Parts: sequence; C-alpha cells; structure tokens
Amino acid sequence: MQTSVLLRTAPRYSGRLIQRPFVLNQAKFNGTAFANRPMMSALTDAVKRDHSELNEYYEKIVGTDDLDTQTRYQNLFTWELARHSIGEELVVYPAFEKHLGAKGKEMADKDREDHQKVKNMLYKFQSMKAQDPEFLKTLQDLFKDLNEHIKDEENNDLPALERQLDSDSSDGYARSFERTKLFVPTRSHPSAPDKPPFETVAGLMAAPLDKLMDVFRKFP
Repeated sequence: MQTSVLLRTAPRYSGRLIQRPFVLNQAKFNGTAFANRPMMSALTDAVKRDHSELNEYYEKIVGTDDLDTQTRYQNLFTWELARHSIGEELVVYPAFEKHLGAKGKEMADKDREDHQKVKNMLYKFQSMKAQDPEFLKTLQDLFKDLNEHIKDEENNDLPALERQLDSDSSDGYARSFERTKLFVPTRSHPSAPDKPPFETVAGLMAAPLDKLMDVFRKFP
C-alpha cells in the first residue's frame, strides 16, 4: 500500500524550526480504506477519528502533573479542535442542509450553536498557562460541553446523513473534510463567521498567522 509523507501543519519547536512529518496513508485519504463497510460511513469514520484524538489529548492533559506535558498537549488539543470545528462547519453541516432538508438545517444550526460555546471556551483555554489554577477546570468544563456535542453528533446527526449518502458521496465528503482542515486556522477565533462563504474567507486570512505562531509553540 502506498504512503506519502506530508508536512504536518503543527510544527515541533526544539531550539530550531522543525516541521513534524506526518505519514498519510494514501488509500485512507482517497477514501478507499472505507470500502466494503456495512454502512456508507467514510465521513463518519473521519469525524470520529478526530473525536478520538481529542479525547486522547484531553486524557494526556488531565492525567499528568507535568507542566511541560500539559502545555504541549494543550497546544495539540487546541490545534486539533480548531481545525476540526471549522472543517465540520465548512463541509459536514452544509451536507446536513443539502441532504436532510429542513431537519438538516435545524441540526446544522444547533451544531453551530454548540460549536460557538466550545469556541468561546477554547479561546480562553488556549491562552492559559498550565500553572494557572483554573487551567484544568477550564479544560474540563470545555470538554464536558464538547463531549455532549460529540455524542449527539455521532449517535444522531451523522447516522441520519449517512443514510442519505451512497459510498462515493460519503467518501467524497470525507476527502473534502480532510483537505479543508489543511487550510484553516489552528486557533480558536470565536468572533469569526461560522458559515461559508464568509467563514472560508475569514479562515484563509487567519490561518497563516496561526500557523506562523505554531512554529514557536511546544508540541508533543
């Protein structure tokens, strides 16, 4: 199986500038890794992978007293959640509206409201120091709201969408979701628009500065 190496947009800084290589399975990116599944679930699989990674980074932060480790995973958690949220808003929620009609618009509007709450909390958390007395509590409050959103999305919203999609459509949305995350901001900007096309424009403006500053942040 062929693989390609891309430069991951979350850099590692250890006294000099190093971009962390990210090995991307080409078949997975092309959607072929999702073939022959009982349900047409490529998009769901892509979203759930992000959810799983966010949970992993959360556990890394709350599971240690080491401030350096907490700081590194704070940055990675922020990087992943910011990109994931915008990817959903630009790809997944418009798919709800397109394929599920009025119900899909209702779902998308609720999910955007959930995201706005999380973005506001992430904006506060991303600027905190690990030694801040409110550091862990802020993250725990954020993750509580995020986890409720994730459960609703995985148990209700995504299954409803997947039932309307054939395999090619689900694969296409999954690829678009992954591509979109390569070009969006890596920090929370809660005052930015949350719908295309305005979110796309705002993201393209904010992303370069976010990624430049990522060079000077610590990552695992």
